Amino acid sequence: FDCPSCGNSVTVRDYQQSKVVCENCGLVLEEGIKDRGPEWTAFSQEKYEEKSRAGPPSTETIHDKGLSTQIDYMDRDAKGNKLSSEKRRKVYRLRKWHSRTRVPNATDRNLAFALSEMNWMASQLGLKSNVQEITAKIYREAVKQGLIQRRSIEGVVSATLYAACREAQIPRTLEEVAEVSRVDKREIGRDYRFISRELGIFLPPTDPVRYVARFGSELNISGEARVEAMKIIRKAQEERLTSGKSPTGTAAGAIYIATLKSGERRTQREIAKVADVTEATVRNRYKELAEELDEEIKA
Repeated sequence: FDCPSCGNSVTVRDYQQSKVVCENCGLVLEEGIKDRGPEWTAFSQEKYEEKSRAGPPSTETIHDKGLSTQIDYMDRDAKGNKLSSEKRRKVYRLRKWHSRTRVPNATDRNLAFALSEMNWMASQLGLKSNVQEITAKIYREAVKQGLIQRRSIEGVVSATLYAACREAQIPRTLEEVAEVSRVDKREIGRDYRFISRELGIFLPPTDPVRYVARFGSELNISGEARVEAMKIIRKAQEERLTSGKSPTGTAAGAIYIATLKSGERRTQREIAKVADVTEATVRNRYKELAEELDEEIKA
């Protein structure tokens, strides 16, 4: 609300004195305001989370979005005392039926299995929670559209995980996803093309620059060499030399040139192994980039 004295609309809430004050003229506009914060104090994030009474936020990565309750296996009452044998049997039956009712139909069973697979694969690939959320949303949409019929759950989960990595611009190749999947690269690629076509997911190829940091770290090259590789890739993109080329192959060729220029030579075999491409790919990309960009290389 506006200050009746000066007409200013910017106010300051002073919770210590329970007042609302006009920032411009200092007129007290309201007294006895309520502090809507917690009635306890915490001086660290751990203490804050420990004292917080609210549950975790809903998440797409759990089939029921994390909104259901769970009966734990402590077999103790609210005071921490052990339950009698009769009460333990009763709690066991409650826990069993509660677990069954959490997954009441085939769709929920599908989601429960698929999302647990997705969580495991994401942890193996070192992916953050935002990528898992994107994966879960794409998979749920595929289930809703009936796109998983006559297809393996593992294949569709792997395909949606790869799509999520590309959407989030996370440098993970199809080969890396296949390594942690129960299905092969060919099936993942086929399911990815089908899902992306049916759901209208059209994603540009991953920027080759995003692979440089990870490949450079595994090759143990200096920061200067990595920066040089990024510069080479940017030049190649300006000249449209990366169009239709594999991002990992482009990154591998640029890193090879950068290591030669910086005196930190790595063999084509070493780079090919890290980038998960063939030595021929490294050699072809390296020669193409060197010739088109007139890079001076000391062999």
